Amino acid sequence: MGSYLADKDKTDLNTFALSDNLWLQRIAIVATLNFIRKGILLPTFEISKLLLNNRHDLIHKAVGWMLREAGKKDFDAEYKFLVENNRYKTMPRIMLRYAIEKFSEDMKQRFLKGEE
Repeated sequence: MGSYLADKDKTDLNTFALSDNLWLQRIAIVATLNFIRKGILLPTFEISKLLLNNRHDLIHKAVGWMLREAGKKDFDAEYKFLVENNRYKTMPRIMLRYAIEKFSEDMKQRFLKGEE
């Protein structure tokens, strides 16, 4: 899906993310991996915002995974996303754990304790 949308309008991802269908929601966030690999991180952050309060753990894991992948390309962008509006304090714990997996141990602990 991500490679299909590479040169097309990406609003379908928003539609998928806002649907009631778990699998469409998951496709929306995982499809951004193609953009991440090309250094285009904004779609990942936009879809992540839409899914931050999702109730399903499969979405928590997928969003955290894509945030971690985005951070591999641009650590500062991921960090800014997490601390902006204290998102890291309100996002599901498993999402946060996946997102900060590659952070230093000290930084991980600060995030987990809500001290960042």
